[in-house]
Amino acid sequence: MLHMGRGLVYIWGMKKFVLFFAVLMTACTFQTKHRGYVFPPDLETVVADIKTTRQLTDEIGSPQVKTIYGDTVWIYYGADENYRGPLPLKYDNQTVLLAWVDGARVTDIRVLHDADLPDVIISEDETEIPAAIELNALQELFNNVGRFSPAGLGQ
Repeated sequence: MLHMGRGLVYIWGMKKFVLFFAVLMTACTFQTKHRGYVFPPDLETVVADIKTTRQLTDEIGSPQVKTIYGDTVWIYYGADENYRGPLPLKYDNQTVLLAWVDGARVTDIRVLHDADLPDVIISEDETEIPAAIELNALQELFNNVGRFSPAGLGQ
């Protein structure tokens, strides 16, 4: 009988270990999501022959951003966003395509990869807004009283 008790303790201990190991493994799984454009692997070769905006939109697509000040630059961005359990979020395979455009003509194209991009550190501080009014929760609540009309009145 004593031997059977040890076996039950051993089985109970193994169940705890397997459960702990399963929880540990699910916390360490990783997932990769692609953000932005999915560029072809031979991007430099593809963009080398592009001379017009029509060719650029046919090959790559519409830009995410077009600059409005200075030179007209079309900007394309793509990156892999990696989640690795409890570890911090990491981006890799970052690619930025910059195309300088003059009318319907592409004057210059540059492709930047991870090593070419600077590391930007986001500040934890808040930027103050000039002439901003800071209200607490109660002031916000009472400030909104009477601002909204009941549904259906159309005011």
